[in-house]
Amino acid sequence: MEPILQIKHLTHTYGIGTPFQRSAVEDMSFDIYPGEFAGIIGHTGSGKSTLIQHLNGLLKPTSGQILLNGKDIWAEPKKIRNVRFQVGLVFQYPEYQLFEETVYKDIAFGPANMGKTGDELDRCVREAARMVGILDDQLEKSPFELSGGQKRRVALAGVLAMEPQVLILDEPTAGLDPAGRENLMANIRDYHRNKQRTIILVSHSMDEIAQNVDRLLVLKSSHILMSGTPAEVFGRADELITAGLDVPQVTRIAMALKQRGVDIDPAVYTVEKLEQELLAARKGGAVC
Repeated sequence: MEPILQIKHLTHTYGIGTPFQRSAVEDMSFDIYPGEFAGIIGHTGSGKSTLIQHLNGLLKPTSGQILLNGKDIWAEPKKIRNVRFQVGLVFQYPEYQLFEETVYKDIAFGPANMGKTGDELDRCVREAARMVGILDDQLEKSPFELSGGQKRRVALAGVLAMEPQVLILDEPTAGLDPAGRENLMANIRDYHRNKQRTIILVSHSMDEIAQNVDRLLVLKSSHILMSGTPAEVFGRADELITAGLDVPQVTRIAMALKQRGVDIDPAVYTVEKLEQELLAARKGGAVC
């Protein structure tokens, strides 16, 4: 399978030629595949935000390339706007970017700028609204009458309505209560399952990452520290902790049990996997 996105030796340096010169992203290379649900983690200042803003052309590389379907997105700079329709980016706290009179108009803004009109535009708006749990009777309301979680859904629907090939989510559940976080992530999982589109999730929540992604990249100090499946990455929990990163709560519990002599795999990262490990250990006589 050919990658949908290829990042080749990407470097982005701020303040070139000044005393404040620094590279927020340095010589990063990795591929993202069609239909993949990928995660990106890293502490503040690791380069996450700078990296994802390159993936749809909001930032231009100092050096290196971003290829979308095999084509350098900066090959024709005048067409970079089209890349942003194909690679949708939902910023952290996107509800602060709502501005239209109604929810419908806010969701319609992106696809209308793509040139969609009439029945096609209406279909895109209503389908995107349904995907994130916005009811038809909410479409004519002002977005500013909605709760914080509902506003977040409107902003997400505005990107989904453009039907991007790749959806990038920057801390999509930040600031939401536990129920709101799980409801929004359930909407995102449903979208991924039903549309088979590529999703890149950036999150500080290791539990959120562990429960949703197929593969993840760990960033540290502008570089890729490690990459792999959640099992492979969280299997290196000690390295993550040494690097100043967290691990899922379940992994911490498994590590503590291992230290107390329970014969289980400390690399588990979901409640279901921990339960399986404990049942197996109990059958083997390792748990009283």
